[in-house]
Amino acid sequence: MKKVFSILTILSVIVLSSCIKNELVTYKNTQIELDAAVWNANAAGLTYPVITRVPSVGIATSTAQASLTRSSGSVTLRVNLIGAQQATDLSFTYQVATESTAVAGTHFTAVSGTGVIPANSSFATIPITILNPGATTTGPKVLVIQLTDNAGLKASVNYAKVGLSIAQN
Repeated sequence: MKKVFSILTILSVIVLSSCIKNELVTYKNTQIELDAAVWNANAAGLTYPVITRVPSVGIATSTAQASLTRSSGSVTLRVNLIGAQQATDLSFTYQVATESTAVAGTHFTAVSGTGVIPANSSFATIPITILNPGATTTGPKVLVIQLTDNAGLKASVNYAKVGLSIAQN
């Protein structure tokens, strides 16, 4: 009986197992995303992260990031290209989202709304200049930057928006 059971077990293993051909999946589209949105969790009740530290661009260092305050000066957000690098420059657009409580000209200089990913590159930057209107007790102001779709280059659904909480004290 043991011999029959052993033979049936071996036969069932041989018959029920097979080779699985792995399909090579290649992403052929191009999208853009905000690097700070990828590395930070969404804020409670929001579909995007709100960061309180100066975002690091490129390789993270072991030192702690400085708090994002009205005296932070220039801040740079990195935009990542998802997909293959292109032989020509790629233009993208962004805007200040309606959820922002920060005011252009008071808390930050107006942003240009356009950027370029250079040819044969996977990254671009969005420069933001934080202004110092003086200390207030109204709490932090949040600047929300959102990538927008334009011809041929779509913004990632999950990582197209990030909030910068600028402390005013």
